[in-house]
Amino acid sequence: MKLKVDKDNNALYFRLDENVIVESEEIRPGVILDFDLKGNVVGVEFLNISERVSKEELTTLQFQTV
Repeated sequence: MKLKVDKDNNALYFRLDENVIVESEEIRPGVILDFDLKGNVVGVEFLNISERVSKEELTTLQFQTV
């Protein structure tokens, strides 16, 4: 899994695996899912990230395992 903050495009991208992306769908304004050939979600992109979270929140990443 990869996480990328793209400051130039004001976006946050989670890539779940390296399968080829064949389709993308904006499911809500500024939330885009990328799908592979089998219809599995392989990526999630959030646009206008600076309007969603503060700069401080983007500098620290917390993971929880439940």
